[in-house]
Amino acid sequence: MLLLGGILCSRVAKSADAQAPSNHNATRADFEQYMKDLSNWGRWGEDDQMGAVNLITPAKRKQALATVKEGVSISMARTGDLVKSVDNPEPIVSKMVRVGAGQPTTGTGGTADTFFISYHGYMHTHMDSLCHFLYNGKMYNGYSEDEVTQNGAAKNSVINFKNGIITRGILMDIPRLKGVDYLEPGTRIYPEDLDAWEKQAHLKVGPGDAVFIRTGRFARRDAKGPWPIKDGLAGLYITAAKWLHSRDVAILGSDAAEDVLPSGVDGISQPIHELVLVAMGMPIFDNCDLEQLSKEAARRRRWSFLLTASPAAVPGATGSVLNPIATF
Repeated sequence: MLLLGGILCSRVAKSADAQAPSNHNATRADFEQYMKDLSNWGRWGEDDQMGAVNLITPAKRKQALATVKEGVSISMARTGDLVKSVDNPEPIVSKMVRVGAGQPTTGTGGTADTFFISYHGYMHTHMDSLCHFLYNGKMYNGYSEDEVTQNGAAKNSVINFKNGIITRGILMDIPRLKGVDYLEPGTRIYPEDLDAWEKQAHLKVGPGDAVFIRTGRFARRDAKGPWPIKDGLAGLYITAAKWLHSRDVAILGSDAAEDVLPSGVDGISQPIHELVLVAMGMPIFDNCDLEQLSKEAARRRRWSFLLTASPAAVPGATGSVLNPIATF
């Protein structure tokens, strides 16, 4: 009887642990431990530069393609912004080099332009490759920071993803979960929020999936106007990194820069970025516009879709402008 009682007590304790909230007061020491515990270094070989994208197997791609029922596609790219603002200090610079005026009115003609995008930051939709963030002089899989020079990144550059991303995408619509139009800047998203969304959406995130976290950032921007990034952004709290690792997520995206700002972790402004890119080797899709996707998914009551995305094939690049596409 005593043994049985001990077993029962143990089961009750485990059940209580499963329902307990995650750590809401993570420290720098917790971050350092996560860097070790969540590491995928060496998992796919000492020379690997694909990281968690290795989880997108041929079988996973075929499975994702088979989910398409309607053939309806929605872009997740924010329309390129040419106007400078407090949250867009480096707008796209566009110049026409050949215009229509003055062209022959008969026969052939043509127009042309050139444009420059400083894509890293908080406005333009882009992909972070695995060389974009460093920690203690290392990038994903232990490659040295010295691999990135004025000539570009010799390791972990975006060229490794030239063949594109094809997998199942999952929209995790946290404002919809909370019953609001958008989250306020600084709102933390915890692992229990991700669990709650899975339950509400009747789905389960699995290996090789691309997860997109909607905070409603652009809905708030449309409603209230732009605000300085230093005033905060809603996003994932550090403990969500463990959740992503446990599900073997391949790609992480959001309508901001994934991390909640301020991060709440002393000395680490973007712990999710550090843990996802450096420890886990998981590429990031920043600044996706998820508003239309949110509406289309809600109308269908379907939160999974085929994701396709292709970065620019630039050797040595630390990332790329991107137009991720969701297809139902």
